[in-house]
Amino acid sequence: MGLLNDRIIRGLILDMDGVLWRDQQPIGDLPSIFLRINHLGLRVTLATNNATLHAEKFQEKLSLFGVNIDLWQIITSSQATAEYLARLYPSGGPVFIIGEEGLVNSLSEHHFYIDETHPLAVVVGLDRNLTYKKLSKATLLIRSGVPFIGTNPDRTLPTPEGLIPGSGSILSAIEAAIDIKPILIGKPASKMYQIALDRLGLLPDETLVVGDRIETDIVGAVTLGCRTALVLSGATSMEAAYSYSPPPDLICTDLDHVIQSIHPS
Repeated sequence: MGLLNDRIIRGLILDMDGVLWRDQQPIGDLPSIFLRINHLGLRVTLATNNATLHAEKFQEKLSLFGVNIDLWQIITSSQATAEYLARLYPSGGPVFIIGEEGLVNSLSEHHFYIDETHPLAVVVGLDRNLTYKKLSKATLLIRSGVPFIGTNPDRTLPTPEGLIPGSGSILSAIEAAIDIKPILIGKPASKMYQIALDRLGLLPDETLVVGDRIETDIVGAVTLGCRTALVLSGATSMEAAYSYSPPPDLICTDLDHVIQSIHPS
């Protein structure tokens, strides 16, 4: 357990991109960091807006970095999107997807399949094979009345070279063409954090959310009443971090410094 502002911290909800890695580059000594987390008795889940990979792929990526995580500890915006649609359409059905393997597989597990003829929804996430044809088809379907679902609003994605366009950039392009806002599933919406809290078996005020984006990670956590730590290893600059009001409970250079702050050696 750790201590933050006289509050006992029993668990962590960690973002991935910008907190654990930048693309294929780990941020810090991840095996050492997770070993310390385990020694402190902190429960951990990982909640990412990244919808491009299935949970198993994130598990494999962590394993390559020397970190072993159970599948139940990983929550993605593609999983949350699939669960949202499954509540509306329990039997599944056709959907039009702008997205990658993680989103397609998560929807498939709930019996949704790709079909642009009469889809139940247009579902949009990050798609690094995006074409003008896909954007055009999505625009026409939404204009015809098909619901517009966005996995997450992240405008950028951190890489070792810098920030590149994310899912939110694709959503913005479609929205600019149709003047219709998407239904957003990922952070800052509360769905993913609530799933994480349920899996941890913890209350919001004994859980620390660690993220690199104020507008998604931190805002979503504050809404639920979680403690917050913003790291400067991803998408947020130091100037933006310290000018935000109200400020996060912690502002740290990276995850290693977050753990040191809540439980000094």
